[in-house]
Amino acid sequence: MNSNYYAILMAGGVGSRFWPVSTAMCPKQFQDVLGVGETLVQSTFRRLSQLIPRENIYILTNKNYSDIVKEQLPGVKQEQIVLEPVMRNTAPSILLAAMKIKQKNKDAVMMVAPSDHWIQGEQQFVEDLEFAFEEAAEDDKLITLGITPSFPNTGYGYIKYDDTEEKRMMPVQAFTEKPNFKKAEAFLREGNYVWNAGIFIWNANAILQNFEKLLPEMYRLFEKGNAAWNTEKEQEFLDENYPLANKISIDYGIIEKAENVHMIPASFKWNDLGTWGSLQEQLPQDDNGNTLINARFLSFEAEGNIIRTEKNKVVVIEGLKDYIVLENEQVLLIMPKKNEQNIKEIRDKAMEKFGDKLG
Repeated sequence: MNSNYYAILMAGGVGSRFWPVSTAMCPKQFQDVLGVGETLVQSTFRRLSQLIPRENIYILTNKNYSDIVKEQLPGVKQEQIVLEPVMRNTAPSILLAAMKIKQKNKDAVMMVAPSDHWIQGEQQFVEDLEFAFEEAAEDDKLITLGITPSFPNTGYGYIKYDDTEEKRMMPVQAFTEKPNFKKAEAFLREGNYVWNAGIFIWNANAILQNFEKLLPEMYRLFEKGNAAWNTEKEQEFLDENYPLANKISIDYGIIEKAENVHMIPASFKWNDLGTWGSLQEQLPQDDNGNTLINARFLSFEAEGNIIRTEKNKVVVIEGLKDYIVLENEQVLLIMPKKNEQNIKEIRDKAMEKFGDKLG
C-alpha cells in the first residue's frame, strides 16, 4: 500500500431522514441499516482499507460520537478520530483534515468519502480510486467521482463535464444543485451529466491552495492552529476556534468555484441511502415486493412495504400497501412511502411533544 494515500470519512451527520432508526444519539452511519451484519461506517472503513493504509484513514465526526467510533472501529487510534466541537458543514472539517495530514506528510494525496453510502462492486471502486489517486498525485487536479444517472433524480446534484475523447477522466464545466424534474430530464437528454456522489480526491497541497484562495478567512482561522495539529493541544484549539468558522459545504465553498476540476465516471454501483425508499432499491424483496430488515414477516395481502424492526421481531400485516413500518426501542412509525420526505418534520414534532431523547 502507498503510505502517501489518506482518507477522510465524513461521519458527523444525524441522518434525520432515517428516523426513528437513526437518532442524534446513534445516527445511521453507526447503524446496520442494510441488515448485513456491519454498520455503514464499518463497511466504508473496510472498503477503503483495501487501498489505503488503515492508520491513514481519519474519521471526522461530532465529539458526541467519539465512543461509538472507538467501539465500532476498535483498531483506530485516538489520533485518527477528529472531533468537531460543533457542526459547521463539510468545508471546515475538510480544511482541518487537510492541514493535519499535510503537516504529517507533505506528499499526501487524500480522498473525502461519506461514511453512509452503499457501493456494489468493490473491486471496481478500488480501481477507480487508485486511478484517481495516481492522477491527483501528479498535479493539482481536484477530482470527483460521477455516477451515470439512471433516471432524472431531483434529489442529487449534477455535474456537467466536457465530453472529450478521453473517457476515463473529463474536465468539469459546471455543478448544479438538486434540479427540478424538467431540468433533470434535460440533463439526461444532453448526455454529458452525471450525479455528484460527494467523493473527492486531491493532493493536500492542491486543496489547501484552493482554500487559501477561495475561503481566505477560514484558511487564516485554521492556519493559527498549525502548531497544535497532531498534538495534545489540538482539541483545545478546535474547541475555541472551530465554532468561529462559517457554515459552508465543500461543494459550494470550493469545488463549484475552483479551476482544474475533473470527473471520473464511476464503474461501480452507488446509492447515497438518503431515504428509506432508496434503501429499498438495494435490498431483496419477497414475492409481494415487501422489503424486510431485521424482521420475520407474515403477510396477508400486504404489498410493497418496507419493514424494519429491532431484534428480528415477528411482524404480521394484513391489507397494507406501500407503507413504511419502522421501530426502535422507543418509537414505532407507520406512514405511506410516498410521504417519506416528511420524516424530518414528523421527527421534530415528536421531539417537541414527547422530548428530545426521541430524536
